[in-house]
Amino acid sequence: MTILIPAYEPDDRLLDLIIKLQDYGLGPILIVDDGSGQAYRGLFQTAEAFGCTVLTHPVNYGKGRALKTGFRYIQEQGLPGYVVCADSDGQHLPHDIKRVVELLHRQSKPGIVLGSRRFSGKVPLRSRFGNSVTRGVFALTTGSKVCDTQTGLRGFPPSMLDWLGRIPGDRFEYEMNMLLTARKEGYDITEEFIDTVYLDHNKSSHFRPLADSIRIYLPILMFSTSSLLSALIDFVLLFLFQNLTHNLFLSVVAARLCSSIFNYSVNRRYVFSGGKRSRLQSLPKYFSLVVLVLLFNYGLLYFYSEQLIIPLAVAKILTEVSIFLFSYWAQRRFVY
Repeated sequence: MTILIPAYEPDDRLLDLIIKLQDYGLGPILIVDDGSGQAYRGLFQTAEAFGCTVLTHPVNYGKGRALKTGFRYIQEQGLPGYVVCADSDGQHLPHDIKRVVELLHRQSKPGIVLGSRRFSGKVPLRSRFGNSVTRGVFALTTGSKVCDTQTGLRGFPPSMLDWLGRIPGDRFEYEMNMLLTARKEGYDITEEFIDTVYLDHNKSSHFRPLADSIRIYLPILMFSTSSLLSALIDFVLLFLFQNLTHNLFLSVVAARLCSSIFNYSVNRRYVFSGGKRSRLQSLPKYFSLVVLVLLFNYGLLYFYSEQLIIPLAVAKILTEVSIFLFSYWAQRRFVY
């Protein structure tokens, strides 16, 4: 077992954690100094004197890059391949880290073990709100429930290290991308509930609410933009074809075909660019989904406009909103 700790401008709580972890005897401790600078060199030298291995980034690359640096080093140096990642700010207690280690060893198949907080008691508002949002987004886009999507306490078996190095993202979005991709790759996500610890209202966190939130939600924001542009194309072409043919079904099919070609090209190049499947693999899956969405689209549009007698423009908007989340979930999970 290797304990991997990414650290950026840590304080003495990192040293306290090291001492307590060594008392548990879980295995070697690897620390990645993510560009903390000369002012923190003494603290990392003390960690080395305690027997830890310290890797140093010349500048701050981000938590995701620091974790990847650690995973790569563990593979190259042949360190014990089971890895538990923990934060350096004292939020993860040694006995909780040990529980994640124990659960990791009990797994019957490779998967991620999360040390999940319950967010009970006195929790800073931004932490409670941020995790609620990401938890809801994760559930809507994957169909799976994870109580703590932002936890930094995570365990992995050796077979996952190559995959962990290929996940896109260098900062806090890396951890969200990991969870979004895991189910598609066949990895289970198991949660071990731990104590919720916030010191000084979580002032030591280097999470930037605006910049890092944008990074975390960027795939969904990009998908929303792509879907909006595709919907506009579909919207305009629907009315054009309807005026030319006066046939709702043909108009829906023709408009959807044109907008789908645009949507596939944009999503493959920009939204799901980190996906594993080639064009030959993803294209048939995508247009199979298009057929399914088309049937939903026509059925809903017919119901809204012909049965409820809602104006076509309003009916089209209601239809697109209805199938948006289903389309995102299906494309991430099955297409790309």
